[in-house]
Amino acid sequence: MSLANETEFARSVRDVPRKALPVIDVGKARMGDAAAIEEVASQWRDVWESLGFLCIVNHGLEPELIDGMHDAAKQFHDLPLETKMQIKVTNDQKGYVPARGGLTTHSKFHNSKKLNTVECLVLATDYPADHPDVVAGKKFYGACPWLPEDVVPGFQATAQNYMARITELGKSMLPVWARSLELDAGFFNPFFEQSYTYFRVAKYGPKNDLDDGEMGSNAHCDTGFNTYLPPAKEEGIQILDADGETWFWPDLPDGAVMVNMGYFFERWTNNRFRATPHRVVPPTENDRYSFACFVNPGFDTPGNALPTCVSDENPPQYEPMTYWEYFDWYMKRSYTHYGKLKVSGDNDVTA
Repeated sequence: MSLANETEFARSVRDVPRKALPVIDVGKARMGDAAAIEEVASQWRDVWESLGFLCIVNHGLEPELIDGMHDAAKQFHDLPLETKMQIKVTNDQKGYVPARGGLTTHSKFHNSKKLNTVECLVLATDYPADHPDVVAGKKFYGACPWLPEDVVPGFQATAQNYMARITELGKSMLPVWARSLELDAGFFNPFFEQSYTYFRVAKYGPKNDLDDGEMGSNAHCDTGFNTYLPPAKEEGIQILDADGETWFWPDLPDGAVMVNMGYFFERWTNNRFRATPHRVVPPTENDRYSFACFVNPGFDTPGNALPTCVSDENPPQYEPMTYWEYFDWYMKRSYTHYGKLKVSGDNDVTA
């Protein structure tokens, strides 16, 4: 059905095929059952060496948790812009980013220089006040800014609880990641003792008259280790298939949660596992709320190629970078508030 004011570009990006995502039951594996970990790891490996995107069931996240986070996201984004800007994003990449505040300039999957239409509140792990890097004022270690409780009652508690539950789930899956790479089941645990979780509470407003190249979030891969994303109530996310050419709308069972991995992990696996490009098309009628949660290792984690991912025929493909170094590189090339991009108009960006 043709929508009023819909542009040719909008029709072209919405008119893509549908495809079912691989579905993996992680119920027993996340509880530590050794046999289940081995079984899931085999399925896990097949996906990450090909499509690089799947969905999980029996993940332990109650519908009430996800619905509550949806309501909290709407509660926050319904506030006036001037109120949200009271906690505008900091140099630590925490806080509110208004619409058209980001552009994936480093992406090789599109040529657009249009700023993303998404607006989001970025939350992340807060470290103890006496942590050496907090004391030193190192970037990304500063505290999250929050609006007062009477402005958004219950929001902080809801968001922090959601982030803690996703972090718990992500850590419970570390043995599966390890065994899928033929590593000892506990291999990744030390790197997650001071893990860093990054949480985007996003809103995509409806827009039919998309300019050429304009997206809610343009084609990109995530930054870090792995991402957990419940399906939004409004469709939007599209995935680049393993052929590197075909975009598709993902289909998944009710209650499933999507999982994908990021560039840092792809580097860590020496390109053995795939960080899959994806994008978000703005909805046509209603606001779309999304809450992608990224569970990552500690910032000082070295990016040396994993021992099971190198050989004489496949030597290390990258210079080692810590997660902090990679995260810093990525963010400087994605958001206007780091000064690498200068906004000269609604849609125009100059370097």
